[in-house]
Amino acid sequence: MKRDMLFEFGRTLVAIGLALLLGFIITYLVSENPGEAFSTFLLGPLSSVRRFSTFIETVIPLIFTGLAVSIVFQASQFNIGAEGQFFFGAVAATFVGVALDLPPVIHVLVALLAAAVAGGFAGYIPGILKARWDASELVSSLMLNYVFLRLGLYIINYHLRDPNAGAMVSYPLKETAWLPQFLPPTRLHWGLALAVLAIIFCYYFLYRTRWGYALRMTGLNLSFSGYSGINTASVIVYSQIVGGAIAGLGGASELLGIYRRFQWQMLPGYGFDGIIIAILARNNPLLVPVAALFLGYLRTGADIMARMTDVTSEMVAVIQAIMILLVTAQAFLAGVRHRMVVRGAKAHAKLD
Repeated sequence: MKRDMLFEFGRTLVAIGLALLLGFIITYLVSENPGEAFSTFLLGPLSSVRRFSTFIETVIPLIFTGLAVSIVFQASQFNIGAEGQFFFGAVAATFVGVALDLPPVIHVLVALLAAAVAGGFAGYIPGILKARWDASELVSSLMLNYVFLRLGLYIINYHLRDPNAGAMVSYPLKETAWLPQFLPPTRLHWGLALAVLAIIFCYYFLYRTRWGYALRMTGLNLSFSGYSGINTASVIVYSQIVGGAIAGLGGASELLGIYRRFQWQMLPGYGFDGIIIAILARNNPLLVPVAALFLGYLRTGADIMARMTDVTSEMVAVIQAIMILLVTAQAFLAGVRHRMVVRGAKAHAKLD
């Protein structure tokens, strides 16, 4: 097991290295000053406090959606709906933040709870459709993204819209609903601590509870889990609910921590990024923040490179695509793995 983990870690590093190498080659071909452009890409997020804080801000929602997708993937279910769950959670938090008058700390907690419930409800639908009618959760969760986008926009634009703002935005959130920022003049907020708590919760839930055990066993072998007495239908449902609740919390954290009113008119994209995070992290909650930091660093570096040099930020999409293809390709470095297994077997035979 340890050898397999080391191999997968090394294989991921090789995939990342090859993707970065190809990124440099592309930069060399399209830039008049490729060395400066690529160094800006690699070192830009560390060049100032403001840029570093922007990098961390980018990572926070990626952690939430990465965790949300990882939990559902551990049950061998697809979750393409984290995007809509993230968005709908932010809508629910906006409703609480605008419509209710509550004391400061309680107001934030109620807004976060509402977001978790909204995200969990959004996850419940593909879960129950799969468990009861064997409907493809891949299709239903993907289509529900647009259902919750339109439903959320209806709530914002027809019930919470500020007519004096001059744009399609909600009324301002009450100050008691704001998630405090802690490092002025940056926008770093306590959603970072909430993300850490979410990581701890997901790890404990998956590896220290009977529900997490049932979820992981169902993901390993659905038929065997059913024969052994696990209620696989309920596992399918609650895995989607828990994943949706975490994605909804991410939406509330982003909204309450950075924005002062709801202003999205389209899906922000963090849910789809969560799929990439989950793949890189091998669905392990403890590796999700590492993958989120890596992807967030790439995104921030690409944005700085696009603003400071003659290379556009789309290069990071190329690096990202190559990296995911290599990481998910089971045949990539399969020969190396085979030789490792053979050497290990020979060494074990000599000891016997």
